[in-house]
Amino acid sequence: MNILSPSILAADFKNLGQEIRSVDDAGAQYVHIDVMDGVFVPSISFGMPVIESIRSATGRVFDVHLMIVDPVRYVDEFVRLGADIITFHLEAADDPGKVIDRIHEGGKKAGITIKPATPVSALIPFLGEVEMVLIMTVEPGFGGQKIIPECVEKVRQLRALLTERGLDTDIEVDGGITKENIKEVLSAGANVIVAGSAVFKGNTYENTAQLLQYLIDK
Repeated sequence: MNILSPSILAADFKNLGQEIRSVDDAGAQYVHIDVMDGVFVPSISFGMPVIESIRSATGRVFDVHLMIVDPVRYVDEFVRLGADIITFHLEAADDPGKVIDRIHEGGKKAGITIKPATPVSALIPFLGEVEMVLIMTVEPGFGGQKIIPECVEKVRQLRALLTERGLDTDIEVDGGITKENIKEVLSAGANVIVAGSAVFKGNTYENTAQLLQYLIDK
């Protein structure tokens, strides 16, 4: 199943609740929430109070992407706040298996992700343990970047590895996704599409509906 996960990092923060309701009304299945600590990545974004305050704006899946060091410290808190999927960076965890276990203990789906410079092979020990793998198609930490073409090949590599193992794990892509390249990443094997600027720059409802049509047509 193809899924759209609008990234609220690109939303109009002064109208955040309405922005979330617009993507919800248009049919987006997930809401993507980037949590940045200013250490693992240079930027600082949303903290716990923001996530808690917007949880009541929608019943859609909260797709929480942790760009923070030592993510296991905060898993329980994100579970409490209403995250449905918690994705962490392989590069940020001393013991990725421990983070995955903690997420599952909280009754949530676990995702693991890698930066553009990290090879797909680094994920192999964890492929059977997570429900989703996120391939970053830009350097994490900033919105509005252009997609790195080489990362699309990593999606193909990952889908091949999953198929070899008989796994139908979701592959999410995040970074620089537009109406012009969305079909390329879908064809490479991704099925969960994060889009920020492509959703929130302009008419949020119409942009969401158009992107969803691309997913259906695929």
